[in-house]
Amino acid sequence: MNGFRFNKNKTTTSQPQSQSQPGPKPQPEPKPLEPGEPESDVNVETFSTSGQQSFSGSDGKSEDSDIDLSSTEYARRGKELMRLINDLRSMGADTMIDLPSIVVIGGQSAGKSSLVEAVSGVNVPRDSGTCTRCPMECTMSSSAKTWSCTIKLRFDYDSSGCPLPRSKEVAFGAPITDRDDVDIWLRRAQAAILNPHTPAGNFHKKTVTELRTINSTSSLKFSRNVVAVAIEDPDAIDLSFIDLPGLIQNEEQEVIDLVQELTVKAISRANTIILTTIPMSDDIQNQQSVKLAKEADPEGERTIGVLTKPDTLGEGAVSAKKLWIDVIEGHQHVLQHGYYCVRLPDDAQRTQRLSRTAFQKLEADYFDTSPPWSQSTERGRFGIPAFVSDISALLVKHIGKSLAKLKQDVERLLTSCLEDLLALPVPLTGDPQVEVLGKINDFCAAFKGIVDGTGSDKRLAQRNRALYADFKRDIRGTAPDFRPFTNPEQYTPFDSLEPNATFVIRAPGVRTMGLSEVRQTIKDAIAWELPNNIPYEAKTRLISQFTSLWTAPAERCLTAINEVLDDVIQKLIETHFGRFRVLQQLVSELISADVEEYKSRTRCAMKETLELEFKPNYTQNTHYLLTLQDKWLTKYRAGRRDPSQYQLPNPAGGISRSANSQSSYITNALNQLAQAGYSGLTADDLTRLRPYNPDAFEDELIVMADVRAYFHVAYKRIIDHIPLKIEHCLHQALAGKMSTTLLQSLIVDTTAQEDFAERMKELVSEDPAIALRRDHLQARRARLQDYRRKLMNFSA
Repeated sequence: MNGFRFNKNKTTTSQPQSQSQPGPKPQPEPKPLEPGEPESDVNVETFSTSGQQSFSGSDGKSEDSDIDLSSTEYARRGKELMRLINDLRSMGADTMIDLPSIVVIGGQSAGKSSLVEAVSGVNVPRDSGTCTRCPMECTMSSSAKTWSCTIKLRFDYDSSGCPLPRSKEVAFGAPITDRDDVDIWLRRAQAAILNPHTPAGNFHKKTVTELRTINSTSSLKFSRNVVAVAIEDPDAIDLSFIDLPGLIQNEEQEVIDLVQELTVKAISRANTIILTTIPMSDDIQNQQSVKLAKEADPEGERTIGVLTKPDTLGEGAVSAKKLWIDVIEGHQHVLQHGYYCVRLPDDAQRTQRLSRTAFQKLEADYFDTSPPWSQSTERGRFGIPAFVSDISALLVKHIGKSLAKLKQDVERLLTSCLEDLLALPVPLTGDPQVEVLGKINDFCAAFKGIVDGTGSDKRLAQRNRALYADFKRDIRGTAPDFRPFTNPEQYTPFDSLEPNATFVIRAPGVRTMGLSEVRQTIKDAIAWELPNNIPYEAKTRLISQFTSLWTAPAERCLTAINEVLDDVIQKLIETHFGRFRVLQQLVSELISADVEEYKSRTRCAMKETLELEFKPNYTQNTHYLLTLQDKWLTKYRAGRRDPSQYQLPNPAGGISRSANSQSSYITNALNQLAQAGYSGLTADDLTRLRPYNPDAFEDELIVMADVRAYFHVAYKRIIDHIPLKIEHCLHQALAGKMSTTLLQSLIVDTTAQEDFAERMKELVSEDPAIALRRDHLQARRARLQDYRRKLMNFSA
């Protein structure tokens, strides 16, 4: 568990003298970085003193000489790296990219405030009842020759916690030159952060009492915005860290959850080094900060434990001290960067206003003389100086390793931002009248192309063809189910003239009819016909059974077609007018009236077309009708002669033996005819070769054949007429009317109202949401370009 330490002040704890523990070995000065050389090559462990140092005497001087790295190339590079990250953070980059940082977390009474004071050298608000309610970013620099402190307020989020388009940083008061004034100014700065709607200057002169009496109902309970504290201290080690509000327990649940959420979000970022303060007066597993750090960093790769209050362990706490020594020396609760133990001033010591050197001297004396701490093999892990120098070096190394990834992240975000900007419509700069007319003409032309199928958009034609195919299938399913048997349910349907072809989907209203049902229909239709004349009404009754079923599928088809039309028009309106919400809304309203009108007209036209099939039953396609009559009559007669070949399987699961035998005879006969030169014959053709002897149901077979033939004639008409009627009365008619409606309403009517120019300007006013998004993206682009410029200049 070697440290990453170089010591600016050369104030350390001592190591017990032992022959087996040699003093520090001098380390070679690192090779200076060449321009553009990646900082990740710097090995901070090269500069570790390994904790092999001793402290003696009251002057705070080390008997062994540390390597003073403050004047080396490494130290200079470290200052530049920290300055780069601090500059990026002050520009608000932390809301977009994951900047390397150190975050201090801890619960109430864990000593977090004392740790922050000991590291920064300034007092922070910590009296009873005071709660830190916003992050404090502390930056320490040793570049100046005199001590000073500057406080700024950085607003990266609005009052609801959403990131602002641009980060805003404002100076809070004049630079502070007296350390004792920092406390009250930090209180004032926090009050200003929690009251963002009140001018920050109003808090500059408020006293502690006045700050406590600020109306809590008008203040935010907590804020993600930051109080940024920049400390110039020639005696400090360059370091930057963020102190988060302490985890609390005795508050309203809403406040407890808010603080925890703020902490979890901060420590979950991959580039964050987590400093968790752990009081040694309590069990390490009882600490909420330890639990949250473990959840955010399960492997302990970026967590550092800071153990506080070692002096609260009495002489009898032998087991507890043994446990903490095991933790410090890496035997329990292991973390990659280990643990540090610090002894912070108590209230009595703080009131003495001792210097930082004096406090560190007291701390060093304590660890030098108090076992088991004085006997630890990891003496470099004790005391504020060791802790500060190590985490400073660790942060520098971490920043160096992260530079390449930061540049990649900025480039990626900038590319995405530019793509989003290009995807937005260009702001309108031309004549509004020309823009409106152009949009209308383009829209009408596009709709006409969609209707005709001549444009690139084939959605309407393709979706409608599929719906018309469904309509054809549904109409085909209404075909009469005639079976030339007295018990038709025992035989297969006669659905096609082709052998073994059957329908899978049949309309629910279709009745299965055998010879008895058809005979009854004929009987019911007999009036004054002469003998041997089949009543024509019997056929019309049977025809009406299937034509009456055509209304439902036609209505379903038209409803689906209307839905497709609505969808196409809506998307087309959004495409052509989406950037102009006022114009889009108006066009949608004007078109909807025409659309509904032509939908109604089409429904009436479709109804008229269907009624043509009701009365009279007529066709001039006589050749096709007579051919079909003959084929169906032949098929029905064949069924009467050889019913076994149409018989359904018996309940036992097989076909009758006679049916199989009959099928074998037919196959043999067709094979012999083929050998004789009569190829291509079917079983129906064999029926024609045999002499026909009319049976008792010949009239019924003729009626079946006539009705079945007429169905095919009417079916072929209706599956074309309905789609053509819809296309003609709806889509074609609407495409012709649309441009007239829009131009009449938008141009002629507007001109008559004598406010044409203003109306045109209003119609093409940009959607506020688009304008707001463009402004947001432009601000984001500017910020990212600033970050990229900063990173590129640093590399150069």
